[in-house]
Amino acid sequence: MLTDAVHRLADAGVQSPRVDAELLLACALDIPRTRLLTLDDVPDDAAARFADLLDQRAARVPLQHLTGRAPFRHLELVVGPGVFVPRPETEQLVEWALAGLSGTPEPVVVDLGAGSGAIALSIAHEHPGARVTAVERDPVAVEWTRANAADRAAAGDRPVEVLAGDMTDPQLLSELDGTVDLVVSNPPYVPDGARVPREVADHDPPLALWGGPDGLDVVRGLLRTAARLLRPGGRLGVEHADQQGSALPALVRSSGGFTDVADHPDLAGRPRFTTARRTG
Repeated sequence: MLTDAVHRLADAGVQSPRVDAELLLACALDIPRTRLLTLDDVPDDAAARFADLLDQRAARVPLQHLTGRAPFRHLELVVGPGVFVPRPETEQLVEWALAGLSGTPEPVVVDLGAGSGAIALSIAHEHPGARVTAVERDPVAVEWTRANAADRAAAGDRPVEVLAGDMTDPQLLSELDGTVDLVVSNPPYVPDGARVPREVADHDPPLALWGGPDGLDVVRGLLRTAARLLRPGGRLGVEHADQQGSALPALVRSSGGFTDVADHPDLAGRPRFTTARRTG
């Protein structure tokens, strides 16, 4: 059954057919993936569920939409239609953020464009003293942010405040002006018209993807918000497309108000996020 599924997903262009097939079968059986090694057969009802899931994955519905879950660092988040599925590459941005916050007992953190809440909730989980606000504009996506924030609070993490708002709004979180230790964001940065995988083009929400002709329109407004919110010496971290490894640092430098601008690669060595420090 799995061998046939792997061939079908590979023929459909799925990049990780073996992993996806195993995760979908585990989902159909409602067991951990590791339990598949001990199974002798699959009940008919689970086989039917698996066949349906396989049909959808072959049609390039995102794996995480089918399982309803997305792992991110130490968390498992609920995801589905209407919210951007968190990617492993973003975990490096969180790693950088936590390293910078390690000496601050109760840092004030703002995640702009939070989506599922992956960044905000990971910081709150791994730095229990952090006071984190997650901002999301999309009215559908913000409900996923709230659901994941409620799950983490119920699990004992410090509650994350979830705010429906636009990261480019000049009045956003004005009560925090000049007090924030870290602004972090995985904003919309895909240039208009760029070719993206079907899972992205057909299922990720447009507000989480498209960033104008050069992909940096939203980031320009984000930088103005970050400059206003951050205290002197506060840190900024922004994810970007791999072709923006020069453009985004240049934009941060030219925007004024930031120093120590640097770009960082992901684990594959591709340019992935830009960091900076707010000047006095």
